[in-house]
Amino acid sequence: MKQPIKQGFSKSILASAVASVSAGTLFAIPQLVQAQSTEMIEEVIVTATRRSQSVQDIPYNISAVAGDELEAGQITDAAEMMRSVPGLTVVDRGYRNSGTVNGVIIRGMNVDSGANGDVPLSAVPTVATYVDDTPLYGNFILKDIERVEVLRGPQGTLYGSGSLAGTVRYIMKKPSMEGFEAKVGSSVSQTEGSAGNNFSADALVNIPLGDKAALRASAGMIDNDGIVDYTNVYVLDAQGAPVAEGGDIANGAPLFRSVQDADTVDITYARASLLIEPNDQLSMQLSHQMQSDEIGGRRQVTRGTNWVSGEEAFYDDYENGAVTLEPSERDVSLTALEISLDMGFATFTSSTSSYSHDGIAISDNSGFYAQNDWFAAYYGGSPRPLAKAERFYDDSALVQEIRLVSNGDQFVDWVAGLFYMDQESKAGQNSYMPGWAAWAAEAPSAWGVGDSVAEDFAFYGANVQDQDFYFRRNQSFTDAAIFGETTFNFSDTFRMTLGLRHFDNELTNDSVLQLPIWPEPEEDTRASFTTKENDTLLKANVSWDMSADTMLYATVSEGYRRGGANAVPLTGGFAESPDYLQYGSDQVMNYELGVKGATDTLRYTVSLFRMDWSDPQLNTSTANWGFFAAVNGDEARTQGLEVELQGDLTESIGYSLGYAFVDAELTADFYQPYGNFGGSGVTGEFIVAESGAALPGTAEHTLSVSMDHTTEVGSYTLVSRLNGYYQSETSNAIGTGRTAAEFDAFQLWNLSSTLVAESWDATLYAKNLFNEDGVTGALTEAHMGTDPAENFYGNSSKDYISLPRTLGVSGRYHF
Repeated sequence: MKQPIKQGFSKSILASAVASVSAGTLFAIPQLVQAQSTEMIEEVIVTATRRSQSVQDIPYNISAVAGDELEAGQITDAAEMMRSVPGLTVVDRGYRNSGTVNGVIIRGMNVDSGANGDVPLSAVPTVATYVDDTPLYGNFILKDIERVEVLRGPQGTLYGSGSLAGTVRYIMKKPSMEGFEAKVGSSVSQTEGSAGNNFSADALVNIPLGDKAALRASAGMIDNDGIVDYTNVYVLDAQGAPVAEGGDIANGAPLFRSVQDADTVDITYARASLLIEPNDQLSMQLSHQMQSDEIGGRRQVTRGTNWVSGEEAFYDDYENGAVTLEPSERDVSLTALEISLDMGFATFTSSTSSYSHDGIAISDNSGFYAQNDWFAAYYGGSPRPLAKAERFYDDSALVQEIRLVSNGDQFVDWVAGLFYMDQESKAGQNSYMPGWAAWAAEAPSAWGVGDSVAEDFAFYGANVQDQDFYFRRNQSFTDAAIFGETTFNFSDTFRMTLGLRHFDNELTNDSVLQLPIWPEPEEDTRASFTTKENDTLLKANVSWDMSADTMLYATVSEGYRRGGANAVPLTGGFAESPDYLQYGSDQVMNYELGVKGATDTLRYTVSLFRMDWSDPQLNTSTANWGFFAAVNGDEARTQGLEVELQGDLTESIGYSLGYAFVDAELTADFYQPYGNFGGSGVTGEFIVAESGAALPGTAEHTLSVSMDHTTEVGSYTLVSRLNGYYQSETSNAIGTGRTAAEFDAFQLWNLSSTLVAESWDATLYAKNLFNEDGVTGALTEAHMGTDPAENFYGNSSKDYISLPRTLGVSGRYHF
C-alpha cells in the first residue's frame, strides 16, 4: 500500500492545501499553484515511527496537518487546529496562561475538571507534546511549521511517560539550500464584543549559504484588542487595596469601575535555525525559538448573578464579574542541536535540547472564599472582601536522545535508542487579601478580647497581614530510558512490529505550604519526598495489505504516566489526611483495530479502539482546606470509532470529513481521602463520582467537515472554502460537586475566499460565522460565584467561550 493517489484534475493540489483547516489566508498557495500540473496528490510524509514514511503506510491511527494547511487557514492557535482532528477535544481557555495547562484530550482520556488552568497541575498531562524531538508543552504560536503529527493511543515505547493517551508532535521547517525565499504578511480583523481591532504581522527569510549550509529565520507579533469587559473591578488605592466609600475604612463599601476589552493579547515570537550538510551523510542543525506573551485578562464570561447595584441583575454578553483584573504573562524558549549521520546500515541521530518556560498570572479568588464562607467565618467579614492569587511557574530541562534507525527495506527493520531528561520545575502561589489588615486595625472588636478585629486575631496568635496563603513546590525529575521497535517483514503484504521501552525515573518533591496569618512551626509546613519507578512498556502491532491500496492493522500497546507527591500539612488546625502525601502512577492498555486505504479520488482511515485505564490520576483539591493535590482513582474505560475521509467531488470541489464516537466513563467508584481534622488522626474517604460517570471534557460525538472550490478568474486563482466543527454535550467535572456543570452541544462555521496571484495573495475570512459560544469549561457559580451575605457583590464564576465571530482581511507577499 505504497501508491499515491492518482490526481484527477489539476487544481486538486491547490484545494488540498485548504482541506481540514479553518478560514484564513492561503500563505503557501502560489507555490501550490505552480505545482498544480502534478498528476498525483502529494503524499504526506511523517516521522512518527522515527523513520520517514507516508502517513498511509503507518499501521496505526495517525493524523497529519501540513504547515501549508495551517498557513492557508491562518491558524496560529493549537485549539483551533485540534478541532480538525477526529477523536480530539480541547478545553479552550484562550491565550491567558495558554502554556500552563495542556487542554488537549485524546480519546476521552481525562478525569480533570475544566476549572483547572491557572496553576501548573500536580499530575502531568495524559497527552505528550513535542517540538521536534523535545518533550515540551510550550504552546508556541503555529508559524513556520512543516506539519503537526497527532498520534492517537499510548505511545510509550517511542515517546515515554506522558504519552498515556497519545502524542502531538510539532515538526518545524528546516532551512533549505534550494534557493532564497522570503515572505511577509499581515492580518487585520474585528471580533464580536470588542470595541477595537486585531492586528498581526510576520516575516520569514530562507538564505542558502553556498551549497552546504542554509539559514532560516522568522518573526512575528499578535496585537489583539480585548473582547471581554471587566464591569465590576474594585477601585484600588496606591497600595492595591479597595478604596472605601467616603474614606470609612471600617464600614465603607467598595467603589467599582468598568474596564472595557480587558483581555488584550500582546505576543511576540521568533525562530532561527542554521543547517549545515558538509556531505551527503552528515547533517547538523542548530535552532532557537522563543515566545513572549502578555495577556490582559480572561476570554471568559460570567453568566451568574450581578448584585453590585444592590438588586439582583444579570451580566450582559462578554462581561466578566471579577473584582480585580486578571493579567498573565509568560516567556518560553527552546534551543536544540540535531545531528544526523548516515552510517550505511543505519542512520544515527542525536538530539540535544534545552528549554526554559516561566510565567505568572493574577486570579480573582474572591468567589471561592465567599462560597466557602471564609470572609466572615475566618477573617471577620470585611465590607470590601478581596482575595487575589498570584500564581507562577518556572520549568526548565535538558533533554538528550540518541537513536539508530536501520536503513533500507530488510526482513527486519529496527529502531533503537537511549533517552535522558533532567528537569527542574517550580510552582508557587501567594494569596493576598489586599486591605484586610488595614481594615482589621480600624474595625471594632467582634470577639471582645481587644479594641479591634486586629487585636482579637493577635490575641489568638495571628500575625495580622494581608497575605493569607504561601505555597512553593520545587521538583527535580530525571528519566533515563532505553527503547526500541523491531518490524518483521514476513512478506510484501504482512508485517509485525514489537516494541519496548525500559525506563528508570526519580522524582524529588520539596514543598512548603504556609498560612502566614496563622503561622505554624516550620517543620509542620514542609514536605519532602523522593519517589523512584522503573518498568518496561510493551507494544505489538500487525498489519496486512489486503490489496495494493488497502491496509488492515491491529495494535495492543501500554501507556504509563509517572506518579508524584503532594504538599499538605498533617498537624495543626489546617491538617489534611496523610493519604494525600503521595499519588501513584497510572497505566492504560490500548486495543486498536483499523483499516486505511485509497481510491483514485479518496483517502480514508477507520479505526475502532478500547482503552482500559488503571489508577487514573485526578488533579483536585484536598477535602478539608482546598490545597492543591492529585489522587488516584480505581478504573476507567474509553472506547469508540474514528473516521477520516479526504477526496474530490468534482474537478473544482474538494472535501474532507472527520468523525469520532467516544464512550468514556468510570468503571469503578472514584474515592478521595478526607479527615485528620486538626491532626486528630481519624481519616476516611468519600465518593467523588460513581461508576458509570462520564469522563469530563469529552464529547460523545465530534464532526469536522470541509469543502473548497477552486476556479480561475482571469490570470488569478480564486479559492473559496467553508468548514465546520460540531461537538455534542460535555461535562465540566466528574461527579456532582461544586465544579460540576453540563455544556450544550455547539458548532463552529468558518468561511473564506482567497485571491491568488503569482507573488501575492489576499483573503477575506469569517471565523465562527454564527457566533456560537462554544463553551468547553467553566468556573461555576457554586464554586466561584457571588455571595452578598459575605459582602461579596462581584462574581468570580465564568464560562470558557470559543473565539466569537471574527471578520478579517489578510495579505501575503512572496519574494
